[in-house]
Amino acid sequence: MDLAVDRSFQILRTRIDRFGVAQPNIQRLATTGRILIELPGIKEPERVRRLLQGTAKLEFWETYEFAEVYEYLWDANDRLRDLRTGETEDEDALETFFDEEAAEPEDLLLDELVDDPDRIEQDDSLSIAEMLGDDFDDLEEFQDFARENPLFAYLTPNFMQDQAGNMRPGPGPVVGYAAVQDTARVNSMLKHPQVRNIFPRNLRLYWNVKPLRGTDNTHELVAIRETTRDGTAPLTGEVITDARQDFSPTGQVEINMAMNTEGARVWRRLTADNIGRSIAIVLDDYVYSFPTVQSEIAGGRSQIFGQFSIQEAQDLANILRAGSLPAPARIVEEAVVGPSLGREAINAGFTSFLIAFIVVLIYMALYYNRAGMVADMALVANIFFILGVLASLGAVLTLPGIAGIVLTLGMAVDANVIIYERILEEIRSGKGLRLAIADGYKNAYSAIVDGNITTLLTGVVLYIFGSGPVQGFATTLIIGIICSLFTAIFLSRLVFTRWLDKNANIRFNSKFSKDVLTKVNFDFIGVRKRFYTVSAIVILVGLASFAVRGLNYGIDFSGGRSYVVRFDNDVNTVDMRVALIEELGEPAEVITFGPSNQVRITTSFMIDDDSDEADARAEQRIYEAIQGFFNEPITFSEFVSDDDAKVIGRLSSQKVGPAVARDIKVGAVVSVAIALLIIFSYIASRFRKWQFGLGSLTTVFHDAIIVVSLYSIFYNVVPWTMEIDQAFIAAILTIIGYSVNDTVVIFDRIRENIKLFPKRDLRNNINTALNATLSRTINTSGTTIAVLLIIFLFGGEVIRGFAFALMIGVAVGTYSSLFNSAPIAYDLLTMKQKNKNRK
Repeated sequence: MDLAVDRSFQILRTRIDRFGVAQPNIQRLATTGRILIELPGIKEPERVRRLLQGTAKLEFWETYEFAEVYEYLWDANDRLRDLRTGETEDEDALETFFDEEAAEPEDLLLDELVDDPDRIEQDDSLSIAEMLGDDFDDLEEFQDFARENPLFAYLTPNFMQDQAGNMRPGPGPVVGYAAVQDTARVNSMLKHPQVRNIFPRNLRLYWNVKPLRGTDNTHELVAIRETTRDGTAPLTGEVITDARQDFSPTGQVEINMAMNTEGARVWRRLTADNIGRSIAIVLDDYVYSFPTVQSEIAGGRSQIFGQFSIQEAQDLANILRAGSLPAPARIVEEAVVGPSLGREAINAGFTSFLIAFIVVLIYMALYYNRAGMVADMALVANIFFILGVLASLGAVLTLPGIAGIVLTLGMAVDANVIIYERILEEIRSGKGLRLAIADGYKNAYSAIVDGNITTLLTGVVLYIFGSGPVQGFATTLIIGIICSLFTAIFLSRLVFTRWLDKNANIRFNSKFSKDVLTKVNFDFIGVRKRFYTVSAIVILVGLASFAVRGLNYGIDFSGGRSYVVRFDNDVNTVDMRVALIEELGEPAEVITFGPSNQVRITTSFMIDDDSDEADARAEQRIYEAIQGFFNEPITFSEFVSDDDAKVIGRLSSQKVGPAVARDIKVGAVVSVAIALLIIFSYIASRFRKWQFGLGSLTTVFHDAIIVVSLYSIFYNVVPWTMEIDQAFIAAILTIIGYSVNDTVVIFDRIRENIKLFPKRDLRNNINTALNATLSRTINTSGTTIAVLLIIFLFGGEVIRGFAFALMIGVAVGTYSSLFNSAPIAYDLLTMKQKNKNRK
């Protein structure tokens, strides 16, 4: 049981990730064999139901020809007539014949697979009498026919008229046709023990999943032939290594499948043995296609044809790639839940982000004068492009997605700042405005491209190897980088070119920003060991705290208790969350669950205690925290009562597993490791020195360790949440991206100085590069930190911890790019010479 649920959990997560949902929440409910799945922003619930409930049991079967089994079908019709005659002479026997069996839940009606079952009319049924040209004037005449042909009244055999006018069995494995609403009745007739004994033991009858071409609701019944001793299919979906939606040469939507070596061998034998006959491709006991084999097929390639839409074929291909469920999955409860942030928190977050964005626009305009307005225009265009692309892709905005947007906006500001600072350098060297702008853009390209390519490579790797929140972050990051490059380089240059053609006066600084940080000559290399010591002390304190206190793992990592509570009035989820944190001393998640007076509360309070006393104590504490939200007072016994008739109180309680499953943790670590390896390789090759690559990696580890250390040191100390959850994953990924970009920009200037002044001492070249880029570093990090500080102060309690992590990460990343990355590269570059001198 546990193994089946675990396997189902992994397969469902894979399916949902390939479905394209941003940051799904998937948790295993303890001891129930149930899995909780929350999908944000879903607009096609029916498609999701099919995605979740399909077991994806793919099978390849040999088939019977109808000519080989039609006599059994005729005998079954006669047997059913005899059974009916022997059991009752009631005139209405036809209406109730096998109704009990037809109503059994295991007889799945095909109309569940039809998009609009209401369109089916009862008089659409086909019958053998209609095939023979008989017309029924009334129900009584039809009943007379049905008494003599109980089966053929609902299942039309696959007979065809030959040239001589005689009825012959039709070619292929189709034994008959039935209206979709009659399939369950036909199933019940054919499953009757005395009828089933008529057919060969190795005969199975499966319905085609799609209606017959040219009809709305008529399905084919296909004869399947068992050829193995144990009655299993000779080939199953376990051999499928890949499945893709494609188009046939005639333009028909199809699914192309590739098999492993064993599957290719069996498929070759299967096709060789059935030339001229059909092989049925069956998924979850429904026939999707039954192509006639023309020749032996080698190579393990196969196709599924059907009346698919492109979306249906893509979904089916994704399901096949994810693998089959070890047991059928059924949706036992379905509800629309509110946002985890809460409506008030979303409004507060949006307002704070808007205020922060406006502050950045004002700052850029004040600091860079008229050129700053061009940067503002590029930033606004960048936001519109990012949101437009996300909307066109149907993406859902989550905290990791917001983190990706924050990072790309910071990089967009950075690109403009790099360009403007280079233009100012050219102007100070005495060049004219047109030439200064041209050379400024030219000299800034390498820094911008290198910084964005390293971050883009990181995003691509995270998207490919990550899942859940990691993929959500990567998606917005990739889109944002592409949009920011377009707006910062192309749009702004276009505006400047237009202004220059009109001889407009363009200024790149204002009175208060003129010559700011241009005459700084700080010896970064000289003081590097002091800052090495500072970093080492912080890291050691953090590691000690980690060893003693550990980290405050949130519900996403540890799991928790979940309660569905209904109130007698609409409630505010943010206020309730605050009340629960005050009472429990631990974070709690509160979301609207169905109606606005019903919530789901999830908390990790006493989650490590499995005793009944712990469950009772947790419920008592939750009751004490939220009892004030009821209009009419309610006692604790009424709150926890299991009376099915109760209207308010705790409706259900259960333990839930962690939302961040082991595969997400492993995927996040693997994807980050691969991304760092690629970054190291790119920087080492681009800068021709492996020491630069190692310096950047050291900085990334330094920043991540310090942020994690601060989370260990300050949780339960500061008044806001410092828990490790999915938002924390997004924050760490953002910090890595920001740190890499910041470091690469500085390394680019060092490389330029080494090329321009090859005879100058390396220490001077590095110090000069750090001082030359100091204005850009302060402006970029300052604007980003200002945005995060405003979100931290005014964004609401729910996202305060998230904003704090980003803010600390950006500050630490700025510090390390100045005092760690370049100095470490310097030490590595001069290590060989130092050893030689020492000898």
